[in-house]
Amino acid sequence: MDDITPSSLVDPATDLRESASRRRRNLLWAAIVIAVLAALVVWIIHHSSVTQMQKAQGPFGGRDAPVAVATALASNGDMPVTIPALGTVTPLATVTVKTQISGQLTQVAFKEGQMVREGDFLAQIDPRPYQAALEQAQGNLRRDQALLANARVDLKRYEGLVAEDSIAHQQLDTQVALVEQYQGTVVGDDAAVSTARLNLEYTHIVSPVSGRVGLRQVDAGNYVTPSDTNGLVVVTQLQPITVIFPVPEDNASMILRRLRDGTDLSVLAFDRTETTQLAAGKLLTADNQIDATTGTIKLRAQFDNKDGALFANQFVNVQLLLNVLHNQVIIPTAAVHHGTPNGVSTAFVYLVKSDNTVTVHPVSLGTSDGEHTVVVAGLTAGDIVVTEGGDRLREGAKILPPNAAPPKAG
Repeated sequence: MDDITPSSLVDPATDLRESASRRRRNLLWAAIVIAVLAALVVWIIHHSSVTQMQKAQGPFGGRDAPVAVATALASNGDMPVTIPALGTVTPLATVTVKTQISGQLTQVAFKEGQMVREGDFLAQIDPRPYQAALEQAQGNLRRDQALLANARVDLKRYEGLVAEDSIAHQQLDTQVALVEQYQGTVVGDDAAVSTARLNLEYTHIVSPVSGRVGLRQVDAGNYVTPSDTNGLVVVTQLQPITVIFPVPEDNASMILRRLRDGTDLSVLAFDRTETTQLAAGKLLTADNQIDATTGTIKLRAQFDNKDGALFANQFVNVQLLLNVLHNQVIIPTAAVHHGTPNGVSTAFVYLVKSDNTVTVHPVSLGTSDGEHTVVVAGLTAGDIVVTEGGDRLREGAKILPPNAAPPKAG
């Protein structure tokens, strides 16, 4: 019998399971090592980022480091009380030039876009038919005037004959009626001559107002009539020009009172961005009723518009000056904050103290023009307030005033 060694008694299946178990343990340890290394790398990166951030913040990165801000002085000054509105430029006159007679257009004398004065020649209609009609009317007038003169001579003669009882009185009465008939005919002829002369004048078309000529609506050579819808051209008066704008009805009584007192209320017109002033004028009049749907009243302001900055139907931003408040405490509007610093909703500013710290200081506000605001109570001229950087401040926070040297890191 052959000898049987222990190694020859090992089950091959068991050997395979042990080998697989060893491989799983090796893989597990490898995964653990990789996870530890990854966590270490993440910590190193994070630590490096924090260190770099702290270096970038420098000595001001801490909680108690001073905050760089911009400041301004509260000052005494005059504050205009204005009403803003959106207005539409409206000409005092926009006239569609139409022919008042029919005929062939023989000449167009204007250039599109040119400025014209009242009475300037614009166009010509063929005058020959109307000249002939005038001469015919004048001929009829002369004929009937001659007949009237002869009838009057006969009337005078008949009056003498009746006085001598040489003719019947009835013949005198007939002659009186004939004279009156000729007188009526002459009056009609006079009217016909005036009409013909007026029609002849209408062939020479002139501008009814001073202003700017628009685009030509018809060319020379066309037959034009008074019923043409578009007419020949549109003339728009631009100097002076007006702006119509609505204001809240709450301001109506004050505005109307100032108008009744004869006070000239200044009105400024700005472009859409409200950065460029286009023109300065004065309030002309107010509408006779309040628009119930919008709760506003329409006002009309007039501008000389010498430079032509205002154009018909242009939208402009309007500032109506109602009053000027003198000797007011004024601060930049950027310094004003709204909130509940003491548990009560109010307006406040960050007031700078002598030790370069700030305190939350409630204020009562008045009128504002957008960039500046009147402080009715809470500040005096010379107080320093924070205008930029207030979102990073709190009560008692330290600040770094403008142009101050940053403190050295300790």
